[in-house]
Amino acid sequence: MEPVVEIRRGEDPDALALVAAMEDEVVSRYGPVRSDRTSTVETGELSPPGGAFVVLTLDGRAVAGGGLRRLEDGVGEIKRMYVLPDARGQGLGRALLEAIEAAAVALGYDRVRLDTAHDLVAAVTLYRAAGYEPIPDYNGNEYATFWGEKRLTSRERR
Repeated sequence: MEPVVEIRRGEDPDALALVAAMEDEVVSRYGPVRSDRTSTVETGELSPPGGAFVVLTLDGRAVAGGGLRRLEDGVGEIKRMYVLPDARGQGLGRALLEAIEAAAVALGYDRVRLDTAHDLVAAVTLYRAAGYEPIPDYNGNEYATFWGEKRLTSRERR
């Protein structure tokens, strides 16, 4: 079954629930998250005019989501990408990443950046396979060990 892709605002109830689930998993892996050690995101940043929150649903249930915010002219940042544990292994991460990239194009971004932690091997593998090139730390996130950037091409502009 193909997921339904919807563009929402950062304060949408499904967006908030997915971000809360992601944050719970982060705390269980790394302990309490401190804003002085990672980049923070306000829900308004994941809403127009510079952002969006993409939700994937299966049978009406929100199972994956991720946000996009403006970093600078022409550059967006992917934040809070998450697939619920019971929905993993179905290719939803790739579908979500592609949908966020399409949202970035719609918002006028030429490039997108992201970061992730070292032990999230599936995420790093996904990002590299999708064309994210390693770049230096751009946001001071002490939890991250991979920072990537991708120039959006005609493929993402479909």
